[in-house]
Amino acid sequence: MARREFAEELGQPPPGGDLTPLGSVRQAGGKVVHIWAGRGDLDVSRVKSASFAMEWPPKSGRMQDFPEVDQAAWFALAEARRKILPAQSAFLDRLEAVLSAEES
Repeated sequence: MARREFAEELGQPPPGGDLTPLGSVRQAGGKVVHIWAGRGDLDVSRVKSASFAMEWPPKSGRMQDFPEVDQAAWFALAEARRKILPAQSAFLDRLEAVLSAEES
């Protein structure tokens, strides 16, 4: 499922290899997000997301398509902590713990 979502949202298959589960968090709006980490290299200039349709502007009766992901970039952990949704910062803590354990 994680590999399918990766390909769907980023427009390219994930790098091969094992995925490490980083667990789940519930965001403020109630949505539960599940995350896995994997080693690999992603050319962010080639990201092409799937799209979804929604009524826009609201109550206009007009449907428009929007990308699921509008931009992809690489960040150091410190910068990622400033950019990520607060509820999802736990994933960065878990990733950092996994990486530290691998270095030991």
